[in-house]
This record gives sequence, structure tokens and C-alpha cells, in this order.
Amino acid sequence: MKQVGYYNGTIADLNELKVPATDRALYFGDGCYDATTFKNNVAFALEDHLDRFYNSCRLLEIDFPLNRDELKEKLYAVIDANEVDTGILYWQTSRGSGLRNHIFPEDSQPNLLIFTAPYGLVPFDTEYKLISREDTRFLHCNIKTLNLLPNVIASQKANESHCQEVVFHRGDRVTECAHSNILILKDGVLCSPPRDNLILPGITLKHLLQLAKENNIPTSEAPFTMDDLRNADEVIVSSSACLGIRAVELDGQPVGGKDGKTLKILQDAYAKKYNAETVSR
Repeated sequence: MKQVGYYNGTIADLNELKVPATDRALYFGDGCYDATTFKNNVAFALEDHLDRFYNSCRLLEIDFPLNRDELKEKLYAVIDANEVDTGILYWQTSRGSGLRNHIFPEDSQPNLLIFTAPYGLVPFDTEYKLISREDTRFLHCNIKTLNLLPNVIASQKANESHCQEVVFHRGDRVTECAHSNILILKDGVLCSPPRDNLILPGITLKHLLQLAKENNIPTSEAPFTMDDLRNADEVIVSSSACLGIRAVELDGQPVGGKDGKTLKILQDAYAKKYNAETVSR
């Protein structure tokens, strides 16, 4: 299976693509990224992901040189160069290259890396098991940076516990998961943590809130606690490949499973949206 990637103008086999050792992504994680799925060679919700990507660049003070149309052209060039028409599309920029120095390099342009990988959406009938961990990450979780080591460690702990995700919390306040957002249904209301600096503003989270309103399901964006999570009618995990999946266990105890009707409305609405927007380009 042919898999290619892109780095600063060069498209090559992903395993042979050359990245310089002086790229600041390697020793500082000095950059940001975004990712979405694609189907029929159509990147889903690409405009939303570009909005978040450019906002991450702005917050990190990375002067990304390409405009949206130029970046989209390169993203689609990589999609089209691969042999699969369904998968995940990933791209990242770093601040540039230079000898290791904490100060921003003065004469360096941001580097751009793009690749795709085979990846399927998580089936809607999947049921997740979760563990919880104190959220010890920094206070800029709204920026989609390359600094993901705490998320990696937490994900490994979940895997070792035979679970699919981790619920982060700061004290008793629920924030998000290691690589997903988390929502709850309670008394017919779809509840999300506020999209502040403590969570990543997930595109799927955004869509679920929009779809809820379109289907006359009330929504709330306000802090909720671990007890709220344990006592929710449904616990929902969302990400680019996980469009609203039910969680049934938290730290070995059952959760949710009490409002499948409302969850099914959201899942069906999302499936319809996804399929409609990935027919062709």
C-alpha cells in the first residue's frame, strides 16, 4: 500500500521523507497541528479544522506563510497521491529550523509536514470503557500543540487497563479526554464543558452541539463534575474519528445507558451530515 507524505515542498514515501534534525518540532515540540478524516478523497469539515489550525498558529505566534487556499491545495495533493480514498489527514507546522535555542529563530520559515494514514470511523454501536486521571497539563489546552506527552502517558495507562480513553479532571471539574472531548446527557440536555483554555475546542464537539440544537435537544456549556459524569444518563466521547460514542464504564463502574433514544438521534444526525459532506469535491 502506497503511503506518501509531504515536507516543505517534497512528496515522497512516508518512510523515506527527510526531516532535518534542526526542525524545532523535534527538540521543543514548537509547533501545532490539526487532523481530520477523509472519505472518497474528501476531507471532512476542512474549513472548521483550518479555522482551528490558524488560530493555534496565532496563539503560538507562528507566522504561517500559506493562505487557506494554498494550504488546502497541498493537503489535497497528499490525499490524491495516496492509494487509499478513506483515512485520516494530518498536518503540522513548526516554527522553523535552527540550532537549539529557546529564543525564536529570526531567519527561519515555518516547516510544514503532511501525511495521511488508513483510518476508519469508530462504529456508532461501539461502547467505550474509561479511566480517570488528574489533569496535570498546562493551561493552554485550547491550542492544538505538538506537546502531547501527558496525553500519551494517560492513553498508555488506559490501554493497560483495557480501556479506550481517559477522563481528565482538575480537582472535581471534568475537562476532556486524552485525545477526545467528553459530553454528557442529563434529563434530555446535552452538556459540554465550556470551550475555554482547559480543553481543546473539538470540531466534533462543535458539530454535536449544533446538531442537538437542530434536533430540538437543549444544550449546556458549563463546568460539570466527576459526580455529574458518574450520574449522567449518557456519557459521550467525541473526536474526528469518534462521532459520538457511548461510554459504559468509568474506573470499573457502570455509567450511562439511560437515554439511548436521544443519543441515537445525535448519532443518526451526525452520520447523515458526514455522508452528505464527503460524497465528492
